[in-house]
This record gives sequence, C-alpha cells and structure tokens, in this order.
Amino acid sequence: MKHKPVKSSLSADTDLVRAAYAAPALEKGLDILELLAEAGEPLSTRAIAEQLGRSKGEIFRMVFVLQQRGYLEREPGTERLALSRRLFDLGIRTPRGRQLTSVVLPHMERFSENTGQGAHLVVLSRAETVVVATTAGYLDAGVTIRLGYGRPALEANSGQLILAFQPEHRLHLLMREASEDAQRMLDIPETRRQLAEIRARGYQIAPSRDIVAVTDIACPIIGPAGHAVASIVVPCLQRHGTRIDEMAVLDALGRCCRDAGAQLS
Repeated sequence: MKHKPVKSSLSADTDLVRAAYAAPALEKGLDILELLAEAGEPLSTRAIAEQLGRSKGEIFRMVFVLQQRGYLEREPGTERLALSRRLFDLGIRTPRGRQLTSVVLPHMERFSENTGQGAHLVVLSRAETVVVATTAGYLDAGVTIRLGYGRPALEANSGQLILAFQPEHRLHLLMREASEDAQRMLDIPETRRQLAEIRARGYQIAPSRDIVAVTDIACPIIGPAGHAVASIVVPCLQRHGTRIDEMAVLDALGRCCRDAGAQLS
C-alpha cells in the first residue's frame, strides 16, 4: 500500500511561520529591484512581468510606487526602466559608508586647497567603480565627475588600483558580480602582472580612460585590515602653456591617503 509522504513537524512549522510573516507586495518590489540589478540594462514593464512570471497589471502598480519613491527611473526616450542611485545612496548612509566619507573628505578638501586640483573618492560596488565624494580645486579649469558615476573596475584606473591592493580571496569577492568576460580577464597573466606592478609602485599615473588630455593620478586608501577600501583619483587636465608637476601632486595625494587611512577604524 502506497502512503503519502508525511511532512516533518519542523518543516510544517517553518511553512506556518513563512505564511504568517509573508509580505507579498514587499516581495514583488524586491523581485523587481533584484531583477533589474542582475539584468544590467533597462527593461520594459512587460519584460519585467514576463521574467518574473507575473501579470503586467500587478507589476505596473509596483513599478509606479518604486518610481514615486525614487528607486527606479525611466531610460530617456523609452519606456524601459532601470535602477536609480537611490539604493546606492542608502548604502553610503550606512555607518561604514558615512565613516569613510566623513573621515576622508576633510583630507581631500585640504589636498585640493593646497594643490588647486579637484579630487574624487572612489569605491567599488558590484564590480564597478563609484564616485562617492568630490572636491573642487581653485584652478580656473578642471574635470568634474558627478557623484555615482562608475564603470567596470578593470576598465578604470581607480578600479585597478583598488583591486591591486586586495588579498586573493577579497579580489574574487569584489569581482563576483562582474561580467563573465571581466572575471576571465581578472585571471589572465597580463592582468595579474599589471595589478602586481601597480601594487609594487603604490600608485597609478595613467591617461584617463574617459577623457582625452587628462592624466589620472590615483592612490589607495588602506584600511585597518591592510587592504584598499577606496582610492582617491585626481584628473589632471593638460593645458596649453601650463605644465602640471605630477610628482608634486602625487606626493601630496599620497600623504592625503595615508593620513585618511590611518584614521579609519
């Protein structure tokens, strides 16, 4: 005689707890945010509904609320949706994020006052660089980068610098959400050689990956655990008739990053 499988009391209790504390609307909202984060590109409401196996009507209501609260934004000229900077902004407001900016920013401001150069504080998030704070120098021309700007870590001078100052286990942890191509690139001998050279040198001076006639000068901020928690990059604009003393900027930036790192806990 065939018997139906009997659920253990532990399993039944777990199901009861889940049912009692279920929050379907919240779960739908989180599903949308997680899907857009993983997709890496804007999606239409129809595409979101299809991928989540939900009706367009119920997804539309959730999307409307998420847009109203600033978590989603529409791609210009289309109906496709993408994550806004809202989640990132919330992350920066955590005690750890607040400590980093509150400790480092005064040192950056002092650096900019002394050298005239603007500076950008960069961290890694989801295998991309993200600008979390900026200071403006007093020179009559400079490069300004908006908060939240980022690009793949291995394609940015500041990102390579942060990766160069990581132990092996953290290196792969930081890159776990990168594209498959980027993860493969991380392990090729040429990439490892470049990171080893940056680490041995202790800084990065290289042409900007974004802007012609700009040289990035960057130094790591080493936290108490001994690895880079961020970097400060100074985009030096090359101008006719003006020569920037890059080594003087590097020397001042190195002191700025060392002083800031020594205050982190």
